Amino acid sequence: MLSLSFTPLVPPAVLWVLAGAVVVLVVLAAVSRGAVAILRALALALVLAALANPAIVQEEREKVKDVVAVVVDRSGSQGLGDRRAMTDRVQVELQRRLGALADVEARIVEAGASEGDDGTRLFSALANALADVPPDRLAGVIMVTDGVVHDIAANAAQLGFRAPLHALITGRPDERDRRIALTEAPRFGIVGKDQTIRAQVLERGGTGRALVTIRRDGQQVLRREVRTGTAFALTVRIDHGGPNVVEIEAEPLDGELTTANNRAVVTIEGIREKLRVLLVSGEPHAGERTWRNLLKSDANVDLVHFTILRPPEKQDGTPINELSLIAFPTRELFQQKIKEFDLIIFDRYANQSVLPSTYFDNIVRYVREGGAVLVAAGPEFAGAASLARTRLSPIIPGNPDGRIVEEPYKARITTGGRRHPVTRELPGSEQTPPAWGEWLRVIGAEVRAGSAVMSGAGDMPLLVLAREEKGRVALLLSDHAWLWARGFREGGPHLDLLRRLAHWLMKEPALEEEALRATANGRDIRIERQTLRESADPVTIVAPSGTEWTVPLSEEKPGLFTAQTTARELGLHSLRSADLVAFVSVGPANPRELADVFSDTEALRPIAEATGGSVRRVAAEFGDGVVVPRVQAVRSGSRLSGGDWIGIRPSDSAIVRGVSVFPLALGLLGLALLVGATLAAWLAEGRRRA
Repeated sequence: MLSLSFTPLVPPAVLWVLAGAVVVLVVLAAVSRGAVAILRALALALVLAALANPAIVQEEREKVKDVVAVVVDRSGSQGLGDRRAMTDRVQVELQRRLGALADVEARIVEAGASEGDDGTRLFSALANALADVPPDRLAGVIMVTDGVVHDIAANAAQLGFRAPLHALITGRPDERDRRIALTEAPRFGIVGKDQTIRAQVLERGGTGRALVTIRRDGQQVLRREVRTGTAFALTVRIDHGGPNVVEIEAEPLDGELTTANNRAVVTIEGIREKLRVLLVSGEPHAGERTWRNLLKSDANVDLVHFTILRPPEKQDGTPINELSLIAFPTRELFQQKIKEFDLIIFDRYANQSVLPSTYFDNIVRYVREGGAVLVAAGPEFAGAASLARTRLSPIIPGNPDGRIVEEPYKARITTGGRRHPVTRELPGSEQTPPAWGEWLRVIGAEVRAGSAVMSGAGDMPLLVLAREEKGRVALLLSDHAWLWARGFREGGPHLDLLRRLAHWLMKEPALEEEALRATANGRDIRIERQTLRESADPVTIVAPSGTEWTVPLSEEKPGLFTAQTTARELGLHSLRSADLVAFVSVGPANPRELADVFSDTEALRPIAEATGGSVRRVAAEFGDGVVVPRVQAVRSGSRLSGGDWIGIRPSDSAIVRGVSVFPLALGLLGLALLVGATLAAWLAEGRRRA
């Protein structure tokens, strides 16, 4: 290919000024000297040409292939119905037809399978795939998708190319589906209170009514029929602290696209408004302030503390009007308001006729219905006034044997205690003997319920934990925990021990002895199984589609078994081990990809038609076949699609392999022309003078 180029030897502005001056001189010469001035003009023109430095450029060009991008949607919604099979067949046919076109390179871009909740992003994937392709080499874009695309450009100018865009839509126009849409879902709730969730059932091709099932932590709590397309409200009780997983599931339609969006998940974080603790100290002693300081330091604990300073039988002649003590409101605390407390602590309390027997019956009933009692025993527990000799005895997990051992000893974690979350990995317990200070007294008792998680002198039980129907009871057989708090002989982890103990009694989920938990990081699921047994059953995982697989567990530390697995699907997975159930959401709980699963020919139509492209379905009118339009190159005209064809616009792009430059105004030829023109002008003017 030949072309003429100029490379001025002086700046272009100087060249234009000189050209103007030459024109003026030529005009003046023509006026004064007539036709002979043409020779002067020729000489000056040759000077200007020499300064412009003209050259003939010959380029060796090689034609390059035009690029046609085929964007294949592999998002979650493309797995519904027979869309994936349609997509595969269309892709194979497009590759065959594009391969038959001369000077066309088909570039396949598979996109849409994102891990987050960004939905289907075909245009972003297209831009990344064409980053190395000049815009003028792109002859066309063909998208094979169901039309559920979430990053459609606002206008054609934002696409970054001017090639036609064609969309071949999978799916069928008569699809039917039903889904749950959340309209109001609280994130937090107070334990023991109700929360309202609002939702609606949306459907296409349905019956107008749907049966909805509500589950909390896998247990069914409500089942009702609702009208589709109309919002309805559900009231759910927040049963415990931590995550409360609420599922709302609508019954499936016959032949619907998917049942994965028939279920919506709401995770409500249960928050305790205030943990109310009643601390009853039987008499003033050194450890009383340890309990009080521990409970008062927790901003989430509302503490009510009474110390029995003057039992009813005390008669010392002090006049009533001189007494400044507050009467112990036994009736109000143990009859009227007992259910308002999350924990009752009897700290060195002896039966001094302060509490009538009927109040002990109330405490037993309170525990069995879900309450908690901690007995921190001292020497009184071994005597006749022991709580174990009252009507409270049925729930106390140990019977005193009358022994009071007073000698230095280091509390030890028992074999069962190493598995229990209250005492497992208690700071200092990793050494033998434990790296903490000594206690000086332990009360002898025979454990009849629960398990001893700590032992004292002579392997006597020191801390016993037990469950009583729906409630919990703990028995601490020493009143010397305060020695750790005071730093006696280097002290010990009193805060860890007593705080864990109190929160276990108040049913803190993280301290459950038998628990199944799971967390997700991307598609990786970490499973934790807390148990007091020496082994743990495998965990069965159920994916949103109903697919099951079993994962064995291995012991990570005493009482804690773990496993790691990879989820095969996005959505809510349920886990079961024996009678324990847990839930984990992989990816978003309610994916954007499943919010609207119907194949759509209208979403891409504006942007496709703005580029001269088209949108059409590939499903055959009858049967399960597909109809793929012909692909042909259109070099002229504005029409780029027809009833059975789609067009691409070829370009004349080429790669320059070599360049040859032939200067015209330099060397002997340029000098000869300039000298010849000057000589001719001189001779002509000399002949005219003669």
